[in-house]
Amino acid sequence: MTKANQIVQAALQHMEDRAVTYDNQGGERSIGKTVAAFNAVTGDGNMDTEERGWLFMLLLKAVRSQQGSFKLDNYEDLAAYAGLMGEAASVERVEEMRAVGDD
Repeated sequence: MTKANQIVQAALQHMEDRAVTYDNQGGERSIGKTVAAFNAVTGDGNMDTEERGWLFMLLLKAVRSQQGSFKLDNYEDLAAYAGLMGEAASVERVEEMRAVGDD
């Protein structure tokens, strides 16, 4: 069994690693730019669908891709999140269209 203190110690190491990876002595601090981008893209900032959840994650990776040195993982995740976002949108918007059609 993994103990809570092991998880917290691993998290600390991840945070220290990200400070180096994303070239910021204070650690990885992408969330402010990500929130600003999300609000700009959505216009209302509402996190009310799976599609928007994936959009947020996609924007996080886009912000991270522009900080520090090249990290292929950011671009791989961008591609994966785009696919997941499209899948969520196709389900949610088809349901929306059906609901409107039932009126």
